Amino acid sequence: MAVLTKPVVADPVAPAEKPARDGFPLFSHAFLVLWALLTTLPLAWAVLSSFKSDAEILTDPWGLPGEIRWENWGRAWNEAHIGRYFLNSAVVVAGALFLTMLFGAMAAYVLARYRFRGQRVVYYAFVGGMMFPVFLALVPLFFVVKNLGLLGTLPGLMLVYAAYSLPFTVFFLTAFFRTLPTSVAEAAMVDGCGHYGLFFRVMLPMARPGLVSVGIFNFLFQWNQYVLPIVLMQGEGADRRWVLAQGLTALAVNEGYRGDFSGLFAGMTIAMVPVLIGYVAFHRQVQSGLSAGQLR
Repeated sequence: MAVLTKPVVADPVAPAEKPARDGFPLFSHAFLVLWALLTTLPLAWAVLSSFKSDAEILTDPWGLPGEIRWENWGRAWNEAHIGRYFLNSAVVVAGALFLTMLFGAMAAYVLARYRFRGQRVVYYAFVGGMMFPVFLALVPLFFVVKNLGLLGTLPGLMLVYAAYSLPFTVFFLTAFFRTLPTSVAEAAMVDGCGHYGLFFRVMLPMARPGLVSVGIFNFLFQWNQYVLPIVLMQGEGADRRWVLAQGLTALAVNEGYRGDFSGLFAGMTIAMVPVLIGYVAFHRQVQSGLSAGQLR
């Protein structure tokens, strides 16, 4: 005899409890907003001051310019030779960045994908180079560059910039190359791709996010470098080969006595323009490159 039972109805699913909100997100957001203001307001103030007259800068430093004075930029570019220093910096940084990314990527790829005797020694030698202060190498570096006949020249400055940027580049890209899938490299080798073709045609394009990220960091380091040019740009006529950091320093010293503050702010703004353009153009690639190695 069958026994009829009343069907059991499952209890309705209770809505998930919302996690208790604490004050940490609010504190972190407030800190980020404060940090953004501390970094953005001085830049905006310098840009606005570059369009003011000297009287406006001294009497109303926080106000808006009465009119846009592009002649301040023209005076800084021509009379203060900021244009010449800007071109020198562009040539030096472009050459140094090319050498850094080429040789740094090649060294990092070999250290990440190949096994050979002394591999860890070479890798930690690059890592140790990151911890070596540049001030301890200024005197021997001066004599090395002088003996090579490159003292006071733009090619000599390129080589020094590239040498000091290589440790961080190799350290960063070695970790990134290790995250790339091995199956793609094996498939390319099976299809007849050699070691050079594998690197330049397959692995290097796959490492583009990491290359962009480390390239931006190297660009900022090299563009804002001041100590190395001061030491190495010596000799007769070296002032014509100064880079932008040296030119701005000379402008600040000279204009500080003559009172051409508007020209000084214009020169500072001209120096900041490439950095701002680079950040606006590549900030998404920098973020994706920094997180790609952690997510894979």
